[in-house]
Amino acid sequence: MPSPVPSYRISVAPMMDWTDRHFRFFMRLISKRALLYTEMVTTGAILRGKDNHRYLDFSNEEHPVALQLGGDSPKALADCAKIGEDYGYDEINLNVGCPSDKVQSGSFGARLMKEPNLVAEMVSFCKAKVKIPVTVKHRIGVDGKESYEDLHHFVSKIKGAGVDHIIVHARIAILEGLSPKENRTVPPLRYADVYRLKKDFPDLPITINGGIKTHAEIADHLTKVDGVMVGRAAYDNPFLFAGVDSLYFGSKETPPTRESVLQEMIPYLRSFRMGGGKTHHVLRHILGLYHGEKGAKEFRKFLTDRMHLSGANESILEDYVMR
Repeated sequence: MPSPVPSYRISVAPMMDWTDRHFRFFMRLISKRALLYTEMVTTGAILRGKDNHRYLDFSNEEHPVALQLGGDSPKALADCAKIGEDYGYDEINLNVGCPSDKVQSGSFGARLMKEPNLVAEMVSFCKAKVKIPVTVKHRIGVDGKESYEDLHHFVSKIKGAGVDHIIVHARIAILEGLSPKENRTVPPLRYADVYRLKKDFPDLPITINGGIKTHAEIADHLTKVDGVMVGRAAYDNPFLFAGVDSLYFGSKETPPTRESVLQEMIPYLRSFRMGGGKTHHVLRHILGLYHGEKGAKEFRKFLTDRMHLSGANESILEDYVMR
């Protein structure tokens, strides 16, 4: 029997304010196999927050799903990793790539690339605490640590600590002078550095991330690395993932239609709303469903005109489907 294709072969990037449990449920209706990630959750929110259930809870349908943690204390990260494992997450991912001001002030995220020994210790502590995979998402460099030699040194340290898989955003992070948004587009993409890493660490699973928008690009990257992570394109054009299961995981199941996805969102929204949730918290994530299709603008307008109204509910979707 051939070994199963690992879920990290295709994944949706963790994105703050975007990849919450509602978006992940929505994406799971489109692809059953792609690996999904939570938004980054800080160790403080989990260990000191009054309601960590709000940050950690997820639907069983979301599997496979990884919990991304942000922090710089090996012990705190390990404690949170264990909590995540107990919640049922399939992977623990450490954020060493986020360039936001808030993350920098906490001395974690991309700034940690300047401290490979500390990141290795973080990995080691987590590995000792959980049985599920421990992975790291990082950049190819950061201010003052921008060379391939710096990147190689960083990866060699975390590999030695037992990291199971790395996800590499193929841009450096410029912490002084660029906003988080600019850091996603201004530093040039250096895919060749990630390919070189794979050659230098052939037994370490490596996923590439950054600026990937099409199936042609995905297929090309997969000839050189083990996995591809798609970020903004997955949110802006979620139906890109309708072909993922058959193209990259060998699934023989019939892909969903946009209309079938909307039908399945109706009971989900009803259940969430009856539990006290707001309709727009769910519907804001599905506005890109018809991206690139005739009627995409009308779909977005239909939802945005209605989802913030008092009493807004799942009838918005029912009405659209029945049009």
